[in-house]
Amino acid sequence: MQTGERGQRVTVNMTKGQQISLQKSDGGTLTAVRMGLGWQAAPRRGLFGSRTREVDLDASAVLFADKQPVDVVFFRHLTSDDGSVKHTGDNLVGGAGQGGDDESILVDLARVPVHVDQIVFTVNSFTGQTFAEVQNAFCRLVDETNGQELARYTLTGGGPYTAQIMAKVQRAGAGWSMTAIGTPTNGRTFQDLMPAILPSL
Repeated sequence: MQTGERGQRVTVNMTKGQQISLQKSDGGTLTAVRMGLGWQAAPRRGLFGSRTREVDLDASAVLFADKQPVDVVFFRHLTSDDGSVKHTGDNLVGGAGQGGDDESILVDLARVPVHVDQIVFTVNSFTGQTFAEVQNAFCRLVDETNGQELARYTLTGGGPYTAQIMAKVQRAGAGWSMTAIGTPTNGRTFQDLMPAILPSL
């Protein structure tokens, strides 16, 4: 992990396929991380000036054991059955340019059941707008114990897609690593995304 002056952690701006180790700057293992998702609806120019249409992006986390989905956390199931993964709640419209997280998923890595070896984070447009109608969208991974941002992945390029397989955390020896996936796809719910998730496992 990169560190700057005085050992301060520097955010890694992740690119598609990049993998980072989820370790603290002091070499310890991360115990709790938060995947944050933020976005704004992009203003659209119309006959009567610009207007903004509400966009409802949803963050989901799918828990896998040996490439089989065993649980999912999303706006209709806010806590995994074992309690290790929690969604903070549905945001229907995104941010008003504040740059903060509009939805968050908390993962207590120490409590993730031993048979779960990967957790995949996805985002989908429940209202069906494409990413061309969204601006300033990102996902980021934060060390929940101290609020330090570990990595950020920007939803760049927009395009005619309604969903993205964002990233995954997976067991790596005694700890965990994170891989930015960044695969654009289409779907209104996480169920629609399963065919696109499986090649990334």
